[in-house]
Amino acid sequence: MRLLLVEDDASLAAGMVRALKREGFAVSHVIDGKHAILFCKTDHPDIIILDLGLPDMDGLDVLKQIRRFDIKIQVLILTARDSLDEKVAGLDKGADDYLTKPFELDELLARLRVLERRIGSARSSEIEIGPVVIDTAEHRVKLSGNLIPLSKREYMLLKTLMESAGIIQARAKLEGRLYSDGEEVASNVIEVHIHNLRKKLGSGFIHTIRDVGYLVKKT
Repeated sequence: MRLLLVEDDASLAAGMVRALKREGFAVSHVIDGKHAILFCKTDHPDIIILDLGLPDMDGLDVLKQIRRFDIKIQVLILTARDSLDEKVAGLDKGADDYLTKPFELDELLARLRVLERRIGSARSSEIEIGPVVIDTAEHRVKLSGNLIPLSKREYMLLKTLMESAGIIQARAKLEGRLYSDGEEVASNVIEVHIHNLRKKLGSGFIHTIRDVGYLVKKT
């Protein structure tokens, strides 16, 4: 699950990034609205945690511009603005949830889990290609009806490929879906994950496009 944190408080952001990584999120962090908008336009994160008091523009204006892209992103506003009017304004402009500072980490994580489930239910719960079925709501994969155990990153990689069936996925883009910004990643890490998936799903399900990336073909 790709998450964008938009927060200009460096110490708070550092702690949140560490906590979110521990929970398995691939986290990117920006400190202002301009970079948040650009990131959403080009990288399409699944969830955004958005501060409103940004140094270059109001977070509500960032939210307004993001919603113009017509891409499905869950937005959690995280701010010190705690008045009812502020909450209503945030939700009216397209936020999916609103949490005020100071906050408890457990509550933030609980709300993120709700947004994750919402993403799963908003999409078709199952994606079926050939003998492989992935249930995005239950995070389960079956091959010819048999449950296949996958690691979290193997699951996310397979999900990305199957959701984009017929479209070549570059290695760099796949790394961006699985790993946080600044996280040390071995040069062959995607190849290792692909190798493991092929051992579990069969060698012909994921195709290598030489010097470009990987592809799951539509049936």
